[in-house]
Amino acid sequence: MLGANDTQEQSLTLVFHYADKKGLPLLDLSDLRALLTYLASDEGKAELTGIGGLSSTTVGVLLRSLVSLEDGGGTEFFGEPMLDVHDLMRTASDGRGIISCLELPAVQDKPTLFSTALMWLLAQMFEELPEAGDLDKPKLAFFFDEAHLLFDDATKAFLTSVAQTVRLIRSKGVGVYFITQTPKDVPTEILGQLGNRVQHALRAFTPEDAKALKATVSTFPKSAFYDMDELLTGMGIGEAAVTILSESGVPTPVVHTRMTPPSSRMGPADDIDAKAKASPLWEKYGERVDNISAREMLAARMEAPAASAAGAAAPASAASGGDGARQARPEPAESHKKAAGAAAGGVAAVTAFLQSKEGKQLEKQVMRGVFGLLKKKL
Repeated sequence: MLGANDTQEQSLTLVFHYADKKGLPLLDLSDLRALLTYLASDEGKAELTGIGGLSSTTVGVLLRSLVSLEDGGGTEFFGEPMLDVHDLMRTASDGRGIISCLELPAVQDKPTLFSTALMWLLAQMFEELPEAGDLDKPKLAFFFDEAHLLFDDATKAFLTSVAQTVRLIRSKGVGVYFITQTPKDVPTEILGQLGNRVQHALRAFTPEDAKALKATVSTFPKSAFYDMDELLTGMGIGEAAVTILSESGVPTPVVHTRMTPPSSRMGPADDIDAKAKASPLWEKYGERVDNISAREMLAARMEAPAASAAGAAAPASAASGGDGARQARPEPAESHKKAAGAAAGGVAAVTAFLQSKEGKQLEKQVMRGVFGLLKKKL
């Protein structure tokens, strides 16, 4: 998200290593900024002796990148309480599943933050969920809408990470679905890891659309029952071409089907605030928690030497106190006295003018002008 180069990335790795060793929790961006600032100071540089160091130039670049990240919505992404992935796998009292809609507003303006949030969720599931094997039904079906944003300007390392996570997370009982307009939006290394496929209608209005349609048709298994060109362009709303992986790992023939809408309810709540507070997750995620973290701990560390220095200076000044201390206090200079007298005289002259006839007329003119400007603006 910071767009860091190799040197800056290595520097961040050093920062996180130092935070782990010193027990400094980095909970939000302000903690990371405080730690970077501290490690760039003279005291912080001394603590990095032997494990490398941070240049002031690198720290400056990272701090500016943090500002850009905050302006792009990063402040809301970091902090506590952290989302517990198990809360996405709740069921109703009758055993039916609960759909959790995670809203990321204006995702088209923040594709990097969007992809990072989704990849973090997948990584947390892979880390926390136990091995489940081949289940009759998954613990969770994860749908990535606007999936093309996930791969915009993606690096090779990022694509490799996504492909590995998608491939291995199946054994945790999690199914992953990428939702997008055309299969071209999903890179081939990711597309090759996906088994089930639901393809709605495609339209070909331009030569580029026709090429995309031909490429999409080539990715489906050969069918003796359908002309895939005609099928994909002729389907209506709610219809789809479906193929899934069999138990042997071979894709099944294409089936033209109509999708039945689920039996569920969706609509605005009568009282949004009351509904939100009635949710079992409101108490857990309703308000941000400000726990003690690296920012407060580093501030206390920096204040300790200053307090010690102030405590040592106080007895020294008291020892030389008494009449000697009062005698050592310098008297105001004569020039300061003259300046104070001149200022007092100026204030008196202005006050006298405002109380005169001319001053009152000027005051009325100023007030009329002010109200005239306000009237024009209103």
